[in-house]
Amino acid sequence: MTERRPATLGELRHSPWGDAKRRARSVKDELRENLLRRLEEGGPLFPGIVGYDDTVIPQIVNAVLSRHNFILLGLRGQAKTRIVRGLVDLLDEEMPILAGSEVNDDPFAPISKFGRQLVEERGDGAPIAWVPRSQRYIEKLATPDVTIADIIGDVDPIKAARGGHLLSDELTIHYGLLPRANRGVFAINELPDLAGKIQVGLFNIMQEGDVQIKGYPIRLQLDVALVFTANPEDYTARGKIISPLKDRIGSEIGTHYPRSIDLGMAITRQEAWVERAGRPLVLPDFVLEMVERIAFTAREDKRVDRRSGVSQRLPISVLENAVSNAERRAVRTGERSVVPRVSDLYAALPAITGKLELEYEGELVGAEAIARDLIRRAAGDTFEERAGGANVDDVVHWFDEGGALKVAVDERSDALLKGLSAVPGLVDLASALGLAQRRDPAVTVAACELILEGLAAARRISRVDEFSYARIRPERPGPPHPKTL
Repeated sequence: MTERRPATLGELRHSPWGDAKRRARSVKDELRENLLRRLEEGGPLFPGIVGYDDTVIPQIVNAVLSRHNFILLGLRGQAKTRIVRGLVDLLDEEMPILAGSEVNDDPFAPISKFGRQLVEERGDGAPIAWVPRSQRYIEKLATPDVTIADIIGDVDPIKAARGGHLLSDELTIHYGLLPRANRGVFAINELPDLAGKIQVGLFNIMQEGDVQIKGYPIRLQLDVALVFTANPEDYTARGKIISPLKDRIGSEIGTHYPRSIDLGMAITRQEAWVERAGRPLVLPDFVLEMVERIAFTAREDKRVDRRSGVSQRLPISVLENAVSNAERRAVRTGERSVVPRVSDLYAALPAITGKLELEYEGELVGAEAIARDLIRRAAGDTFEERAGGANVDDVVHWFDEGGALKVAVDERSDALLKGLSAVPGLVDLASALGLAQRRDPAVTVAACELILEGLAAARRISRVDEFSYARIRPERPGPPHPKTL
């Protein structure tokens, strides 16, 4: 049977929550103690975060153990917000407050006039409410239109009129997000986008632990853990962050994109929505690798703006679109399973073009042309990684002798496999490289498409147009120069 929670201040005094040590514990102490307990127990500290075990997470642990306010610096799509939200799991499951308090008043040390009056009037009979950890986290996206009133608070004439209070009465305060986060975690995403005067408004809470509400001669002694996120380009003296605020942030932690293809594949596979009701999904690992290499290639492409970065959402969206295209084909052709192919990645162009911020040179070429080039290069790198040194002479020779092949992207796998078998050695090469499965024509077709794309990327064969392959034709000599008479 679940133990009854205290419902009044008197009952709370005689419960474990009434212990003097626990009453004096700040929210940063609470985060620290729960983190130490989790470290002792073992297991993941931030479930679902992949690739940061040896880099970012140890720095976050140090910041929390140091009771620091901290900031995560990184480009878009580096799991900054997810990490910040994960701090909620380091809070206690629930927390007692004075019932009706807007600022999570500690029953033993209320900071608002409402809370103080409640304790004075009701004493040990003051009612207690319990707040779950999920409600102790407040997040705000910084935008230029955010005001001091939004973050800290301001006078509320309507509250004054309804309650019959003077405007100078503390009970007429409309509390902003920061006071409402008292005894919890307050997160601001894209901190440099806050107006300078708002950044100044954060000084007191970070250094002195209090805020002043506009127009009121009072100070609220807030207990809050502050965390921020920002883009490194903005978080500089030349950017939009003011130096005094930067100086008050205890730890500055840099995030990053996956350091390896395998880590990127693990993140994409975890986050992409591909397990759907209906036909079973068969996802060849080389297709997943190729999807991930699109992002890795884009991050190194000089035509793509590196300051904006290439979000991990790109390969996630590409994989989802590729699976959807394969699902559409399976439904139309009546195939039993959904197997994405290389051609399905070209159908996912809309998932790439919208996520690329281009430099001037890239703008001249166009996002779609760059996206196609990224897919082609990713196919070439994947094929080279899987088949480096393999003998492809039979396949290339067939094209050199005048052979040509048109891949019908919406054809059934078994019928398409018969057409691909016309290329000597192609299907056998796919099997020899461990890419194909003879019992699954769809996977074999996907493997053959990878080989063809890889050979085209290496300029061993020519990609004539949309999924048409032929021999590499030598450049034709130009017309003779007319003689000068």
